[in-house]
Amino acid sequence: MKQETYVKISDYIRKFRYGEVIVKYGNIFVTRIIYIAFLVLLAILLWNRDDRIVRVILVCGVSFILVSLFRHFFNADRPYTIYEFKPVIKKEKKGESMPSRHVFSGFVIGMAFLYVYPRWSILIFICSALMGIGRVVAGVHFPKDVIAGAVIGIISGMIGFYFI
Repeated sequence: MKQETYVKISDYIRKFRYGEVIVKYGNIFVTRIIYIAFLVLLAILLWNRDDRIVRVILVCGVSFILVSLFRHFFNADRPYTIYEFKPVIKKEKKGESMPSRHVFSGFVIGMAFLYVYPRWSILIFICSALMGIGRVVAGVHFPKDVIAGAVIGIISGMIGFYFI
């Protein structure tokens, strides 16, 4: 997206009395749903002494570390640093935008749910997609960052849960 698009979106959101609050807390809400659901998944697997817990922890953990390392070394700029505008979600971090680690985490967790409890994965994937949209609308990620995070999360999950 171009600078004008981000500025238009930000201005449009700020035009509404609670626009910034809705975007900010909507993003926090879907993020927390995903992370709490992941903790519940781990607790259920632990409670049931389900051996799949090891795979879930390893796939999600190793994937997260690899994505974090890639982001650190690739160090792509964020939209608000390139285009110099105030993002809807207050952020001061420079770089490490590609891929979106929030969206990556959501989708790899979605893949963990698909592996263990497929019906519940739909909720996680929907929340992850909403989170991705929210991160772009808020001006903290480019669409390519969010798409890359989703694709890498899905591929990591496919490899870790179904091919290894």
